[in-house]
Amino acid sequence: MKRRDFLKTSLAASGALARGADVRYARDVITLGPDKVKLSRLAMGTGTKGYQKSSNQTRQLGLQGLADLLQFGFDNGLTFWDSADGYGSHPHLKEGLKRVAREKVTIMTKTRARTAEQMRADLDRFRQEIGTDYLDIVLLHAVTQADWPELRKGAMEVLAEAREKGVVRTHGVSCHSIDALRTAARTPWVHVDLARINPAGAQMDADPDTVTTVLREMKKAGKGVIGMKILGEGALRDRVDHALKFAMALDCIDCMTIGAESRQELADLIKRIPAACQA
Repeated sequence: MKRRDFLKTSLAASGALARGADVRYARDVITLGPDKVKLSRLAMGTGTKGYQKSSNQTRQLGLQGLADLLQFGFDNGLTFWDSADGYGSHPHLKEGLKRVAREKVTIMTKTRARTAEQMRADLDRFRQEIGTDYLDIVLLHAVTQADWPELRKGAMEVLAEAREKGVVRTHGVSCHSIDALRTAARTPWVHVDLARINPAGAQMDADPDTVTTVLREMKKAGKGVIGMKILGEGALRDRVDHALKFAMALDCIDCMTIGAESRQELADLIKRIPAACQA
């Protein structure tokens, strides 16, 4: 090989390696927040259009179908399972745990408890429904008021105590308003935040620039940030690559949750994520 050709080949290879260094995968292991919970970059969401203890996943797939999807994701490196009491997906996770060892997955769930008594009851019930002695991530679900720490003080105290005892590994909040999000950014109790973010502002708390500014404050404070509504709850289904490229480029989220509704959809997401980084 001539020197000129060798140098050309070497430079091309170096460029490919440099580009490859920026590629991110759904299966990447992320360390989330101050409690250092390890999970995959992509969470398997089970709550698309979730309400009244059901969701697209539970309604369409059923117990065995959703458990099959969870196992399929796990077999492809996805170790982060996203659930909530309001989605009705706890029994489906329990079925999934018959096939996957508990310590191999990170389970997130959410509660609407406000008082200490309600939170204690939820923690006991959730663990029974999922079939586990502990929960990795527990969030206060869909808070909207700016003064939510005062309104949910009792529930927060019980979660902090549960973290100290190892019943919960970390805790935080899921926000559904910009005022609640701003409060979360300055509240030390919040170790993890689940935030709505996508390039179109669909199903979000405010415009993308405003939300990312708040999320950067969270990251600066050492909190873990999980992105949700990445595809705008279906509004960006025709712009999936654009939405994924936007999410992958953000410096203010650690990982994200997307609710695939079939093996084909999940396999497509897994394939598209690294490609979006290179686009």
